[in-house]
Amino acid sequence: MSFHDRRQESRPATGEAPFGLEEVFFSRTDDRGVISAFNDVFYRVANYSTEELRGAPHKIIRHPDMPRGVFQLLWDTLKRGETIGAYVKNKAKDGLFYWVFAVVVPSEGGFLSARIKPSSSLFATIQTEYKTLLDAEKADGLSPEKSAELLLERLGELGFKDYQSFASFALAEELTARDTGLGASVNPKITNCRAMLKNADELLGETAGLVQEFEAMRTIPHNLRVIASRIEPAGGPVTELSQNYGTMSRDMSEWFSAHVRGENSNFSAIKDTVNNNMFIECMTRILNECDVQLQKEQRDNEAPSIVAERKILATLVTEQRQFAQNGLADVKSEADRILAACTMMNRHFLGLSTIRVLCKIESARLSTKGEALTAIIDQLGEFQARISKQLDRISTLGESIRDTEH
Repeated sequence: MSFHDRRQESRPATGEAPFGLEEVFFSRTDDRGVISAFNDVFYRVANYSTEELRGAPHKIIRHPDMPRGVFQLLWDTLKRGETIGAYVKNKAKDGLFYWVFAVVVPSEGGFLSARIKPSSSLFATIQTEYKTLLDAEKADGLSPEKSAELLLERLGELGFKDYQSFASFALAEELTARDTGLGASVNPKITNCRAMLKNADELLGETAGLVQEFEAMRTIPHNLRVIASRIEPAGGPVTELSQNYGTMSRDMSEWFSAHVRGENSNFSAIKDTVNNNMFIECMTRILNECDVQLQKEQRDNEAPSIVAERKILATLVTEQRQFAQNGLADVKSEADRILAACTMMNRHFLGLSTIRVLCKIESARLSTKGEALTAIIDQLGEFQARISKQLDRISTLGESIRDTEH
């Protein structure tokens, strides 16, 4: 069915406006949100004429069911010069509604928004969450800022670190569900990004385990000193070994804090980098589909405006592809840093192992007096075995992330 045929198709009196799963549409606004350009699918679904849309504020299609907090997050993000994705319920001129998943990207002089029809299982969850948020806005008189905070809190309860990680996950879900609904193969780039994200999640889990192990390790040098004071004169070999172990473990703890702990460490940064890269990959695909849609429309309409919009889209696609390539390079760089970190930590453990062997020698020399020392040596062995296993797992995950085809 051609666009012009679809323009004439009957619309229901109530309910949802006709919007196909295979369709994609976009609009472009200035920095105030005033519409300056759009494609045919947009004004067909919205049921406005081109004259009514051009120059109108984008909120002309805003549906009263939308929580204000969503738009607060959207505009806060765009004002920072960043891209964003969101589920949005819109209202057509004749009162019908239509849901979209929109990706919005800053463009020259304003913003470009591209939309697809949501169809994933996550979509139903978000509809419920939006209703709950809207009810709270009405019941408690929430400001848009407070509503946005409430939404972020709720997304945290659902397992998302921040809004961007949610948007990345949601966009990948929607494109995958859309491919399934259209009988197409799932995009391999999404599959690879998800594999990288899964490995990044496991990586964080393993580093959390390392944190616990290092916390437990803090007591070992103290216990060694206590035992030394009981079984030998001051300054004896066990005392010296305990001091060496304490110094080395403290150095490792400081190194650990610098490289593993904290939001800015290479271990935690990699998940954010993968998330951002997945969002950019998905967004680039939608922008490409907008261009394909414009090519179809151009066959029936050779207006210069369509040519101009295709050039703008091409520029945005090139920019986003470069961002995606940079993101992938960052991911691989972070993975390399993780592998280097594991190598460094293993070197530290060689030193600890040497001290453990010396402690074992002293324990044998001390005969019955060394029983307590033997017990702590066993603790050292168990601790170092667990750490070694975790480091091996972290190295494997780092290699998988670094070597994933993209």
